[in-house]
Amino acid sequence: MALWCIKSGKHCEHERKFLDDSRVCLTWDGLNVDMTAAPNPDWVVQKVIETYTDLNFRTVRNWAAQISAFALGIQIGDWVVMPRRVSRKIAIGEVVSNYKFDSSEGTYQHYREIRWLNTEIPRDNFDQDLLFSFGAFLTVCRIRRNNAEERVRAMAANNWMPLGIERPLVVEAESSDFNSQADLEQLASDAIARRIIQKFQGHGIARLVDAILRAKGFTTHLSPEGPDHGIDLLASSGAFGFQSPRICVQVKSGDTPTGEQEFTQLIGAMQKVKADQGIFVSWSGFKTTVYRQVPAHFFNIRLWDQADLIEQLLENYDRLDPDLKSELPLKQIWTIASDGQ
Repeated sequence: MALWCIKSGKHCEHERKFLDDSRVCLTWDGLNVDMTAAPNPDWVVQKVIETYTDLNFRTVRNWAAQISAFALGIQIGDWVVMPRRVSRKIAIGEVVSNYKFDSSEGTYQHYREIRWLNTEIPRDNFDQDLLFSFGAFLTVCRIRRNNAEERVRAMAANNWMPLGIERPLVVEAESSDFNSQADLEQLASDAIARRIIQKFQGHGIARLVDAILRAKGFTTHLSPEGPDHGIDLLASSGAFGFQSPRICVQVKSGDTPTGEQEFTQLIGAMQKVKADQGIFVSWSGFKTTVYRQVPAHFFNIRLWDQADLIEQLLENYDRLDPDLKSELPLKQIWTIASDGQ
């Protein structure tokens, strides 16, 4: 059996659909070709050439390899890894159907049915070399390097916990993996997340949020470590902090998603201190019950998960206190963007 990485779109925009429908799909625009009877990969290449006449040969070869792998290469019983952009978790499932085509499904007409084994595995549970493979720019690729499949299945047997054997990060890609480029932005985010956990555990996450809000120009009050009654941080505008918006912040740094009870606690804390808005920060993300509350509180509460916190950190890094920047030294780099699907 093989291990495959399948992305839910360039920006994981189809993630929720894949999870809810227990499917993984090819979402290329204009790929209206039924491949259920495709005899071989060369036939797929020809169909891709006929469909995308304006593409250069390199891109056609790239896309055709991925499309062929999805339609012909994946087998029932193989495992699929799907990186989740929104929650920064990893979803893993077992393929339970052959390739299927249904023109009535529109964007999702090419699909395989999946039995999701776990959709909430923290990225930190995986060794860095596996995360590198999962971070390939390509939408569909087989993961082979360093006994990846054996190690992922061993993690499943270990309740998806780390195996405790850190592997070296190997950046050279095997051509058979279709994995010639990696999502360097995601790899950098992983490295930053690991450093934050090392340096800012527990109350340190609240201290980091406090620094970000001060960099944004807010006057803040950071609650001391210990029981906070739902108030980790207060922030407001103006030199003395007397102007709106007045913000109440609750920070959860645990390793499990935060639930509706803590969300309700923040609402009560906001009412107690007469805050205009609230920010709910949870390093490990939120349970579905919290996301269901978002529409009702859209105009006065924002949710920050790990990805949001790192995004805010990078956006305001140049304005952070020098002492904090020395704890979290970062350097900006530029790289060429991929033209792969």
